[in-house]
Amino acid sequence: MDLGLKDKVYIVTGGSEGIGGGISEAIALEGGIPIIASWSRETTTNFVSKLKDQGLQADYILGDLQDTLYCKEAIDFTYQKYGRLDGIINNAGSNDGASLEKGPEAFRKSLMLNLNHYFDLVHFALPYLKESQGNILNISSKVALTGQGGTSGYAAAKGAHLALTREWALELAPFGIRVNAIIPAEVMTPYYKKWLNVTFDNPEEKEKQISSKVPFGSRMTKIEEIASLAVFLISSKSNHTTGQFLHADGGYVHLDRAIT
Repeated sequence: MDLGLKDKVYIVTGGSEGIGGGISEAIALEGGIPIIASWSRETTTNFVSKLKDQGLQADYILGDLQDTLYCKEAIDFTYQKYGRLDGIINNAGSNDGASLEKGPEAFRKSLMLNLNHYFDLVHFALPYLKESQGNILNISSKVALTGQGGTSGYAAAKGAHLALTREWALELAPFGIRVNAIIPAEVMTPYYKKWLNVTFDNPEEKEKQISSKVPFGSRMTKIEEIASLAVFLISSKSNHTTGQFLHADGGYVHLDRAIT
């Protein structure tokens, strides 16, 4: 199926590894051009080189998404170099454990890390998205709906991503701009693997325990399954889909996990 992404340009935050890396690669494989906004020089440059070695298009601009000026620079760089901007995939963030006990300052830092750049990038991109009738895809988390405990900042940010998805979908509909969100649950990313290894004496056993709670297939969702949904949502095949929260999670959120 041709998704119509050829030569279209998308900024993907945190787009060089994990879910973001999967989305960037999927865009490139469809003939689009992912522009990766990330702070990680080595990871990002290696990832972009890997895509280019496959004959795919990709680019990057390094910086800290917590810096509003960098967010503007990422938009300006993309439009000045490619002459178009077809979408923003807001993905970067970290489950940083900013709990109630850690206090107000940790909470505010978590919102800066996980929320503010979602708004900043879209704000600066808006004239170009209106021009292209592009779209916005926000990557949220099951934590926005289920809670997790011990991560108030991250939960608040992820809930805000969903609220902004609906707000922007309504506000931008007159301009032909679609806005949707994906809500992953248990996805094995490099950060997830690191968390397992650091937190548990037997990470393999813990991974099996978590996977057993997923109703469909008793396994974690694959990065490429999130990425496939993402490229479909930003494509012309989804031209009448907006304001939606999509779950690719094996039924983790909506089905009774007690049956497993």
